[in-house]
Amino acid sequence: MDVVRAIEDNLAELLMAMGAAGGGAQRDDERARWTIGGSPLDYHNAVVHAADMGVVAESLAELRKHGVPGTWHIGPSLQIDRTALTAAGFVADGAEPGMAVPIPDLVAPAAVPGLSITRVEDDEALAVWEATLGQGFGEGEREARWVASTYRTLGYGDPWRHYVGRLDGRPVSTATVFLGAGVAGLYFVMTVPEARRRGIGAATTYDVLHAVEAEYAVLGSSSAGRPVYERLGFREYCTIDCYAWAG
Repeated sequence: MDVVRAIEDNLAELLMAMGAAGGGAQRDDERARWTIGGSPLDYHNAVVHAADMGVVAESLAELRKHGVPGTWHIGPSLQIDRTALTAAGFVADGAEPGMAVPIPDLVAPAAVPGLSITRVEDDEALAVWEATLGQGFGEGEREARWVASTYRTLGYGDPWRHYVGRLDGRPVSTATVFLGAGVAGLYFVMTVPEARRRGIGAATTYDVLHAVEAEYAVLGSSSAGRPVYERLGFREYCTIDCYAWAG
């Protein structure tokens, strides 16, 4: 398996599906692949493929048309002149290491007494997932609200699997597994602030991945999460750069 390409493609498929669920305009042809206009969040108005530099201006025109901020997600396969992006007003907005591990090689973390992980299977459970995610992920409640709205549209069966972790019955963690590009992508892993540094994130990650019927698990990590994932057996295969346009 081309693990680097699988990391890129899993993220691209997730962004395109969520953007479509949010009502975004989709483009997917030999020159460009993007979803724009379906989200108030720049990360999810996303350009994930471009064959030539003309796509920079075209994507900017689409962002302006919809009045939304947006991002280019640049992995190793997207050979693009970054100066064209910055000249158009995009700014470097960080990078995520693209990490992966063969699922049979996942290293089991220490057990967390009182922690149970359950899959989200209906709107009521998703509301708990949303409220939990909003306590500490990304843009907080604003991001959690939009993400949950797309998941209600997309439904609760494969390729989407959402989970809530409860510590002694209280919701404390979230995770989403997206099955795409032949791998299991891990997203929206979050532990509420007051329950961090207790191994909950690692335990949640292991629990939702170890039984997945896929060869590899992949993810894009934050700097804080990287040591946790490395202890579970993940290693870096590539870097995904983000360039953002604020509008």
